[in-house]
Amino acid sequence: MMVVTYIPRMLPLAILSRMNISKSFMNWLSYVPVAVLSALLAPELLLKDGQLSINLSNTYLLAAIPCFAAGFFSKSIFLTVVAGMAAIVLLNNVL
Repeated sequence: MMVVTYIPRMLPLAILSRMNISKSFMNWLSYVPVAVLSALLAPELLLKDGQLSINLSNTYLLAAIPCFAAGFFSKSIFLTVVAGMAAIVLLNNVL
């Protein structure tokens, strides 16, 4: 099992570490984590029971607002996660 998970991670790293990668390609690669995170978060924030839910009953969407603000102003993952967790707890107890 270890070999199955190790080889797909190590092989590209070993090959790409020996290649000269253009600056434009490296710039393009810098957007991949943001795109992946957005693709993971958007359905959780915008869908409720499989339907688009952009209203005040969607607590995940409401909790995302202080979470995004904390992330934008603090640039800290820890504070962003704490703000999101606190917002979910407050919204679930209030709403």
